[in-house]
Amino acid sequence: MPELPEVETTRRGIAQAVTGQHVKNVIVREPRLRWRLPNDFAAQLERQNIREVGRRAKYLLLQLDRGTLIVHLGMSGSLRVMPANTATLKHDHIDIVLDSGHCLRFNDPRRFGSMHFTTEPAELHPLLAKLAPEPLNAEFDADYLLKKAKRRKVTIKQFIMNGNLVVGVGNIYASEALFRAGIRPSRAAGRIKRDELAQLVKAIKAVLTDAIKAGGTTLRDYVSADGTPGYFRQKLYVYERDGQPCRRCKTPIKQLRHGQRSTYYCPECQK
Repeated sequence: MPELPEVETTRRGIAQAVTGQHVKNVIVREPRLRWRLPNDFAAQLERQNIREVGRRAKYLLLQLDRGTLIVHLGMSGSLRVMPANTATLKHDHIDIVLDSGHCLRFNDPRRFGSMHFTTEPAELHPLLAKLAPEPLNAEFDADYLLKKAKRRKVTIKQFIMNGNLVVGVGNIYASEALFRAGIRPSRAAGRIKRDELAQLVKAIKAVLTDAIKAGGTTLRDYVSADGTPGYFRQKLYVYERDGQPCRRCKTPIKQLRHGQRSTYYCPECQK
């Protein structure tokens, strides 16, 4: 599933091409996404200008003249800018056609992605209203984690992946951040000291920033807005490297399960 760095990479990839553009028309080939598109979806967007492309957690926010288009890429979705006359592929479900002669094309083989248009402030939409702080914002710090982790018995890996506490720290980046911080993922969140949490916050911010610079992580379906894969996978220290030598100490990486998710760690570097 595309995580925060992949969504931010997509945002940056499309922003320059679509900001200030006029929506000429919208072509809906398949309305049955995670939530079915309303019959008037195309009419809601047409004849508006795209003023800004933002992001909240894993949601892309296209600010138009009279509202906001909220886009989630789901498990396999991509949003790419291309000439409007480009031949369509099987899972090209929606084209937002621009006056420039290009279109913003949404492709989603599994159809777990979604699109929602709202005329209310985007932050009030039910999908966004209760989201936790962004991990790259200043309010996400050691004191915040310490307060939230108090007396919590859940593992620290599951804790930092909880979208009610911080958004966008998915499975890949949680494993990588815990490695960088030297914290074993199975430790109870409430038993981790403040100085360790400070290192973890620093590691989360660093690993997400590095992943964004590398264009995200391609594991299966993800490609960026221009169709290229993300290259952060080449820099992964532990994720999906079970049995392989640690890049730091050469100890074999181990794998375990937390909350039905695979977790990877170095038994020597992480305590």
